[in-house]
Amino acid sequence: MNDEQPASKKPAVIRVNGSWCKRCGICVAFCPKDVLEINEGNLEVARPDDCIACMLCELRCPDFAITVEKE
Repeated sequence: MNDEQPASKKPAVIRVNGSWCKRCGICVAFCPKDVLEINEGNLEVARPDDCIACMLCELRCPDFAITVEKE
């Protein structure tokens, strides 16, 4: 029996509340896998497959605009 998870399984889903986010970039700075980016003034989850669900973006966001839901 194979106990490995499929490679496409994401450890988490990152949600950004755009109306709360001030685009300060703190979440981008703390992300160890460079999952988040600010492009053209908007926060984007650029590489969701690289997320390791460390929760640093959610914990460090001063506006409580990010939630990380572990799958």
